[in-house]
Amino acid sequence: MSANWETWLTAGLRILLIVAIALTVRWVVRRAITRLISRLNREDPENRRLTRSGLLLNSERRRQRSEAIGSVLRSAASVLILGTAGLMVLSEIGVQLGPLMASAGVAGVAIGFGARSLVQDVISGMFMLLEDQYGVGDTIDVGEATGTVLEIGLRVTTLRGDAGEVWYVRNGEIKRVGNLSQGWSTALVDVEVPADTDVEALKKMVAEVGAELSRVEPWHELLWEPVRYLGVESVSAESIMVKVAAKTQPGRGPEVERELRWRLKRALDEAGLANREPLPLVGQGGPRPAAAAPAEPAAAE
Repeated sequence: MSANWETWLTAGLRILLIVAIALTVRWVVRRAITRLISRLNREDPENRRLTRSGLLLNSERRRQRSEAIGSVLRSAASVLILGTAGLMVLSEIGVQLGPLMASAGVAGVAIGFGARSLVQDVISGMFMLLEDQYGVGDTIDVGEATGTVLEIGLRVTTLRGDAGEVWYVRNGEIKRVGNLSQGWSTALVDVEVPADTDVEALKKMVAEVGAELSRVEPWHELLWEPVRYLGVESVSAESIMVKVAAKTQPGRGPEVERELRWRLKRALDEAGLANREPLPLVGQGGPRPAAAAPAEPAAAE
């Protein structure tokens, strides 16, 4: 009888020791992860304008990304440590782990098969966060929806569309991502003028409009390069089309296009090119000379 009590007492002490060590290790690991995340979130006063491919990494983007990664690391550490401690406790009380592990494996396969879409969403979300494909405040195109990123979760990414709608996109369904806020954007404007316009004078006018735009606030900060005259895009009997481009801050291309288009229209009006009548055409589709009236038959004598 005393031997049994000694055995149970020894097993109980071992179990308590296992639980105490597991909880201590879990607390230490989670605290270390939390301190690491806090250090990543800390602002660097000497290098606040950190850029990645020309993208300003704001504090909210960095905070959410690091907190999501920290949450995954803390959860994984807890599952690993507590799971190992649980198996050790079961071994101490005499439970055969072989059949239990086999049953757990079968159950895990069944659960994984039933929740494969959820697992796919979580894994995709982890890789998106680790690779920093996009962040809070970025404007992205994920195929089915386009908008500004409001929140990034392990399972769902939340977007705000241009019309104010909120999109909840599962990470596992995102096959490709177009980030419109990384690097730089291009403002493209087509200018149509009459066919007899002096192209060299038009090129000079575009350069003057671009130089004026680059000196005015806030456009001088949005323009990363001078406005470029790309050349003649198309030619017809009535008009010619030239293309103008400007490299801008990421995501600011459309507003630069509108401002540049307005300034070019004003310059064309001042030059008398905007409201001119098209040149008369001779041939198909153009005015034709009036047909001569048929001669009257000679009067019968």
